[in-house]
Amino acid sequence: MTGHRAYLDYNASAPLLAEARAAMLAALDGFANPSSVHNEGRNKRRIVEDARRDIAALVNTKPDHVVFTSGATEAASTLLTSDWKMGRGDVRMSKLYVSAADHPCLLNGGRFAPERVMRIGVDAAGLCDLPALTAALAAHDREEGLPLVAIHLANNETGVIQPVREISAIVKAAGGVLVLDAVQAAGRIPLDLADGVADYLILSAHKIGGPTGVGAFAAASDLMMPKPLVTGGGQERGHRAGTENLSGIAGFGAAARIARGGHIYKDEIAAMRDRIESTILALAPDAEIFGRGVPRLANTVFFAIPGLKAETAQIGFDLAGVAVSAGSACSSGRAGPSHVLKAMGRDGEGGLRVSIGRGTTSKDIELFASALTGILARRANRAA
Repeated sequence: MTGHRAYLDYNASAPLLAEARAAMLAALDGFANPSSVHNEGRNKRRIVEDARRDIAALVNTKPDHVVFTSGATEAASTLLTSDWKMGRGDVRMSKLYVSAADHPCLLNGGRFAPERVMRIGVDAAGLCDLPALTAALAAHDREEGLPLVAIHLANNETGVIQPVREISAIVKAAGGVLVLDAVQAAGRIPLDLADGVADYLILSAHKIGGPTGVGAFAAASDLMMPKPLVTGGGQERGHRAGTENLSGIAGFGAAARIARGGHIYKDEIAAMRDRIESTILALAPDAEIFGRGVPRLANTVFFAIPGLKAETAQIGFDLAGVAVSAGSACSSGRAGPSHVLKAMGRDGEGGLRVSIGRGTTSKDIELFASALTGILARRANRAA
């Protein structure tokens, strides 16, 4: 074990930003419920609404179109429902269409019955099968209700960016509603709810340097909103009951302010990613880097080396002082290849994910190279 550890697992959770930590501590000063009408309560309410404005600015929507939740999973479960309201009337979504490579919070279908969740395949690179989506929506029975399509903007394992403009055009032509899981995309590529592509975005604070335990969904318009998952009081304008997580929301807002400019570091981060990939291919020329030939996030490397078990290699990296993931952190404890690789038509021993950020250094990459060298040498010795 070396003295220095390299944290290369930003897609699982980014390190807490100093600005977010400071905002959280400031929010803990004093005491009051942000729903109270007295001066103390109004001061706490101001913290919530300032953060709401920061998150709205991150995705270019109105502040009152942002609803805070306990995280991205709750945001997904709120949006993935057949029961919606438009004004004083009800709107029904009769089926949910998801990508086979989506995060489990979408794949599990939220509040839809399992038989109402339709999975759309992906190609070998992990891109949504657009003809299959078109055919599925063409066959959708509009008399039963509207189609709801939910898909990741950027994949959490491969970093592959979906062709969302083309997906949106297909969904709109079918009269459907589009929800984008923007958890991995926020702060890495620009987000703009005003461009008419997505109807709703799912966001998570801890992926952009905020705290865990807080997320949000953002709407392009509040004309139509899902019926609440968490009911009770009138918080979040009736969209999500429960006293707000004040310090978490404050940290989320601070992280969102910084994330607004995160994409300007894309080239710098991509250069580090390319260095990691060159190291992998130099040490293991038979390695496969998934999604390399299509648009993807600048910070993500998802790779496999024939004969190298991802779970075993992950342990080897950890012992060498390098934190990486064997796929998604939400499912990395499970044996076998990830569902993303299966959707892409792969089997084998699974993949390893390296995800970096602005805090990644050359020393981190050097430690990764040293660790991989040792892992491959031990494998060769065992095979000899």
